[in-house]
Amino acid sequence: MSRNVTVGLDGSPESRAAAEWAAREGKLRGLPVKLLQVWEPLPVPMAQAPLLGAETQARWREPDETGAPLAADWGGISQEEVAGLRLRHPGVDVTLEQVSGTPTEVLTAAGKDAELLVLGSRGLGGLGGFLLGSVGQAVTARTEVPVIMVRAGEQAAEEHETDPVGIPSAATPYRPVVLGLDTYGPDDAVITFAFEEAARRATTLHVVHGWSLPGYYAYALSTDPELGPQLQRQDTAALTEALRPWRTKYPAVETVEESCLGSPARHLVDAARKASLIVVGRRIRRSPIGSHIGPVTHAVLHHSTAPVAVVAHG
Repeated sequence: MSRNVTVGLDGSPESRAAAEWAAREGKLRGLPVKLLQVWEPLPVPMAQAPLLGAETQARWREPDETGAPLAADWGGISQEEVAGLRLRHPGVDVTLEQVSGTPTEVLTAAGKDAELLVLGSRGLGGLGGFLLGSVGQAVTARTEVPVIMVRAGEQAAEEHETDPVGIPSAATPYRPVVLGLDTYGPDDAVITFAFEEAARRATTLHVVHGWSLPGYYAYALSTDPELGPQLQRQDTAALTEALRPWRTKYPAVETVEESCLGSPARHLVDAARKASLIVVGRRIRRSPIGSHIGPVTHAVLHHSTAPVAVVAHG
């Protein structure tokens, strides 16, 4: 594995936002950033079509004698923009690599050689969250290194607290990192990632566990008003116990626990409004019928307003 932060680029506003986020993360980690731009060769049926529009021709134009498409054909990021990225993030080694192939396959393969894979997500949807594209969803489901999804328009100042007069500023402390934790099967890789991201940002780790009651508790709750608070205390105790070893390992990270009755995804999306990063897990499933990212992670990816880190685990 190479020690770098790899970013998938396609020239869209969301991929440019992902590149900016990756450069900031590279600075925090002391790692170089590789911008990966994928050119998809012209499919044979299209190549044989007698009439293609100018836009399609520009997108699918054949490579030059070196085997790479002409710079104007990439529709992505120019060398001038790469230079601008370096200027905005001094000290970060930023390189640009242009390859041909299917985006999903190239990005998934790139994930095997990176410490972190960063992708863009297409802005805010009608419910105030990401519009997760098919490529982003497929890559997230297949990649075993952490994948960060960054929405279009993401700004550094949004990851920080507002200044004393309420103005967003990248000079203020980071907002908390939020971890969605399953106390029934907590995974070391997911918890470690969240604690380390909070430590890098010198910020609080806000740990959220959402839980639901079985249907047969409905009658008991109506007859025993103390049952709900009792179950809440039990879940909070389980959350505290699950985090005890990590508090010892990361004594400088302030940890805030929240046990919430109700949908885990809804509580995480709510917490995202005041977070610099959301961390969720994805169980690795090597199945012949395809890969999955799980219902909670899927919902958070679509509706979180903060960048989302998906950490694969066994």
